[in-house]
Amino acid sequence: MNRKQEVLQDVVIKFAGDSGDGMQLTGTQFTNNTALLGADLSTFPDFPAEIRAPQGTLPGVSGYQLRFSSESIHTPGDHWDVLVAMNAAALKTNLKNLKKGGKIIVNTDGFDTKNLRLANYPDGVNPIEDNSLDNYEVIKMDVTKMTREALKDFQMGTKEKDRAKNMFVLGFLYWMYDRDMANTEKFLQEKFGKKPEILESNLKVLRAGYNYGDTTETFTTQYKVEKAKIKAGSYRSIMGNQALAYGLIAASVKSGLQLFLGTYPITPASDILHELSKHKNFGVKTFQAEDEIAAITSAIGASYGGLLGVTTTSGPGMALKSEAMGLAMMLEIPLLIVDVQRGGPSTGLPTKTEQSDLLQAYYGRNGESPMPVVAASTPSDCFEAVYEAVRISVEHMTPVIFLSDGYIANGAEPWQYPSSENLPPIHVEFKTELGHNEAKFQPYQRNENGVRPWALPGTAGLEHRIGGLEKENITGNVSYDPENHQLMVKIRQEKVDKIAYNIPEQTLDNGPEEGDVLVLGWGSTYGVIKTAVEELLQQGHSVAHAHLRYVRPFPRNLGDMLRRYKTVLIPEINNGQLVKIIRDQYLVDAKAYNKIMGVPITKTELTEEIKKHLHLTASLS
Repeated sequence: MNRKQEVLQDVVIKFAGDSGDGMQLTGTQFTNNTALLGADLSTFPDFPAEIRAPQGTLPGVSGYQLRFSSESIHTPGDHWDVLVAMNAAALKTNLKNLKKGGKIIVNTDGFDTKNLRLANYPDGVNPIEDNSLDNYEVIKMDVTKMTREALKDFQMGTKEKDRAKNMFVLGFLYWMYDRDMANTEKFLQEKFGKKPEILESNLKVLRAGYNYGDTTETFTTQYKVEKAKIKAGSYRSIMGNQALAYGLIAASVKSGLQLFLGTYPITPASDILHELSKHKNFGVKTFQAEDEIAAITSAIGASYGGLLGVTTTSGPGMALKSEAMGLAMMLEIPLLIVDVQRGGPSTGLPTKTEQSDLLQAYYGRNGESPMPVVAASTPSDCFEAVYEAVRISVEHMTPVIFLSDGYIANGAEPWQYPSSENLPPIHVEFKTELGHNEAKFQPYQRNENGVRPWALPGTAGLEHRIGGLEKENITGNVSYDPENHQLMVKIRQEKVDKIAYNIPEQTLDNGPEEGDVLVLGWGSTYGVIKTAVEELLQQGHSVAHAHLRYVRPFPRNLGDMLRRYKTVLIPEINNGQLVKIIRDQYLVDAKAYNKIMGVPITKTELTEEIKKHLHLTASLS
């Protein structure tokens, strides 16, 4: 059979099905395969908010979006070229974002009367039979039937056979995009090596899907995306939580401090615990506590004892940890609090992304409790950003809050392996003896940066009082003196403020040094801002992009940078949090663009918003 091959620059695929259909596994395997190919990629997994929504229903749809390209990309894409819909609910939930003329691969077995009813289609309506999809290329496959046929000789129940449906789809897509399946075959062998029947069934169905594309005359075209033109080096696909875990390990090794994670499982932060628990060879200690308060206090104890204390959580857990965070700030010891943000308030939307905790990180404790705040911007950036958060915490003897979110944590992108010798040093200095002319240890005697010494318990001659009550300046004795309390509040604030002189000045990611509009971002809005601003610059507009890693304290030149633009626009996946802080600190009339739907801002939305401000600026000139 004659096959033609079409070379594409950019492809966006959305895998969608019931939460039991294995769409996350399918998407992850296709992503890993794409990374090996050398294309640039960006992903957005979209999990159901409920642990197990009723099968076949709209709330039960699980999705995985993958974009891969021969060019540099920064977002998983606004609209999809290919939609894989394993049932009627998956089609109904996702059709609105499929490009006109796009491909729909449907599992016809998922469009029977029961599935159509569960997806709330009217009686007698079947979208794959009523010509309502004429604007798309529909590829109908009875995946369930063909999976069972491939496994007819296996002594397995029908339910067990049907679990391999996702492998059929994956094999077919490997054929469609002219891929080698070796990496997925190796994955299956490692995962099911001790369960030979499950291993062989998955391998057989994977190959059956590939052969279906290869032997069926309906399909005459294969597609190929070339390698991306990116900086030479060794790369792998990495998710944000993985990169964060590796960054913590690197900081532990570089600082010489043993890593201790005290945590309580919570979506979407739990994978950090799972990943770190695999690396005991680096001396990592992981402790799953009975609750959030026990988790953070165990990490405080570890830091007090001279380890690198870390605790991980999401927004609801941050609220529970807040009093203990105040204790760590009062003790002035290193501690890293990782908040992988999710939709809120209360327990909120566990699997939906939101930049919802910035104000909580800034102000969410009793009393005056300033803490540095560092934010990651992409999955791979989690490595460098959390490494830097550890450096600040250790060198400035302070708890540090590190902000990620569900989009960063579960998304994936290529990551170039760093070299250990290229990582900046993390200076650790334990006080081991009394200083010159120091008759008695003074635990709150400070250096020029306002940093007190780190003395480990049990060090002879350095016994000192510790606890959560207000400290007397220098001695650390308990004090209820009003003037001393005001002095200590000012000193602790000044210590955090001085960190601004130990971090880089703010730079532009793109655009002119002054102009009409500066788009200022933090966290996971990085990719969409970069993409929108690049496009507008190519069109000749006066627009620039700056992205914050250091959110408290801000880089010392940020105010001057903001004042060089006629308009400052701050897009956020919340109801306007950074914009409040910027207005407060710099008296700049910053404009907000907010989206609170549990999904990222799209390039189309943001481009239109920036254009509004460009036109408004032009009309006022």
